[in-house]
Amino acid sequence: MFEKLVIVSRKTRLEDLIARFNSKAQAKFYIEHAGGDFADYEREDSAYRGSLDRVRRDLELGLKMQVMDRSFVPTYQFDGRDLVVAVGQDGLVANTAKYVGEQPIVGVNPDPGRFDGVLLPFLPDQARPTVARVLEGKAHLRGVTLAEAALEDGQRLVAFNDLFLGAKTHVSARYRIAWDGRDEPHSSSGIVVSTGAGSTGWLSSIFNMAAGVSAFAAGGEDATTAADARKGMTLAWEDPRLVFVVREPFVSRHSRAGIVMGMIEAGHELVLESRMPSGGVIFSDGVEADFLDFNSGAIARIRAAGRKAHLVVN
Repeated sequence: MFEKLVIVSRKTRLEDLIARFNSKAQAKFYIEHAGGDFADYEREDSAYRGSLDRVRRDLELGLKMQVMDRSFVPTYQFDGRDLVVAVGQDGLVANTAKYVGEQPIVGVNPDPGRFDGVLLPFLPDQARPTVARVLEGKAHLRGVTLAEAALEDGQRLVAFNDLFLGAKTHVSARYRIAWDGRDEPHSSSGIVVSTGAGSTGWLSSIFNMAAGVSAFAAGGEDATTAADARKGMTLAWEDPRLVFVVREPFVSRHSRAGIVMGMIEAGHELVLESRMPSGGVIFSDGVEADFLDFNSGAIARIRAAGRKAHLVVN
């Protein structure tokens, strides 16, 4: 069933610094001169390299193997016979899952003392037995609902955690929103659309902000009510619904704020028409470099994608 192991890796912070400053010595000088702890960068790099090397050695199972940096994932043509192993932070799994189709993904936490590992249930020494269970058809997989933004010209973008629709810089996004039989013009900081997997990420941050603002406006510090509301919006990975939130909607003679949040039920969609002459974008999972233009005349339809991601959980 599977013919190739594709191990997705990522550059460490140290590697990024060396690429920026041309040498490790120059990177060290810059960090220490600014008062930073360069040794922490080295420890992280060493732990990651050690974990990645172990995973590569342990997965010598007679299958073809390809180790790929995350930067190549968007353009790589994944095959139905690929078994994907992501070694890195949780974001690496999210940014890989939306491109691999229905192929199973094994998430490996290379440094559990540093990374939360919500999407990384396995340690490096567990990679081999986990992959073996997948090959034998005995692994347990969870299907994760993906969000999709589709434009009228056929372009589409899929998100594992969340979609952002708005302006690429810190200016107001102008668009018309249509939802649940209503529509109105908006001027806002953009819209975040969250999946179940992403409901504990960016969406929770928005609720945290709302809780703090509500508590302050009420003259106290108790944000319990907003925190409880946030829990109510935490969806399971498999939940077919999506949650959208309009960030900082502005009310004026030309804009409204009657539609600021909603649940996109299965089979339904949120529709946005851009009114931005330029600078409008749609990106997913925080990857701003991989985006769709969302300028005047563009109409985006937001809904649950037709396929799911599949993460190996045991």
